[in-house]
Amino acid sequence: MTLAGLLRCTAALPHWARLALWGAFGPVVESGPLQIVQGVIEGEAGVLLAVRWELRGWELPGGNVEPGETDAEALRREVREEVGLDVEVGDLVGEYVRTGFRPHTARVYRCRVVGGAAAPSSEASEVAWFPLSEPPTDVLPWCREPLRDASAAGPPVQREESQGASEIFETMKIDLRTRARGSAQP
Repeated sequence: MTLAGLLRCTAALPHWARLALWGAFGPVVESGPLQIVQGVIEGEAGVLLAVRWELRGWELPGGNVEPGETDAEALRREVREEVGLDVEVGDLVGEYVRTGFRPHTARVYRCRVVGGAAAPSSEASEVAWFPLSEPPTDVLPWCREPLRDASAAGPPVQREESQGASEIFETMKIDLRTRARGSAQP
């Protein structure tokens, strides 16, 4: 590993500390269960994935549903902020109830691009298109099932997933590999 790669890996430590506190204590201080929405944004080049600045690995664009927002409103807002695209929110792929580290419910929808241009932002350091049936190896663990479910093109699913120690350590390894390379692209 180069010195630059080592320095990029060292930069992960404050992010991991913040995420650990957020994951451990967020559920205690928040009012109500966390609800997020994510989009499987499909286009001619496949599915769009993003790498966030704080935790480096490919994942589905999306985020929190604000009070008073519908899922579709929240997802359109989050996708625009994160990757610069305007999308039409389509069918529900599934609802994923995640327990363990940072418990939440994620509702994942198919989305179609209707405007804008995919680009990095203050929330996502990289964006790229991948074949839906062949996502990159550095997809974060919680995005694998939604991608498989979207690829299967069946009715909406309901899944319970545990975010335990193995998922945390796998995510840390993905993050370190990505930081060491300086890019999420293999």
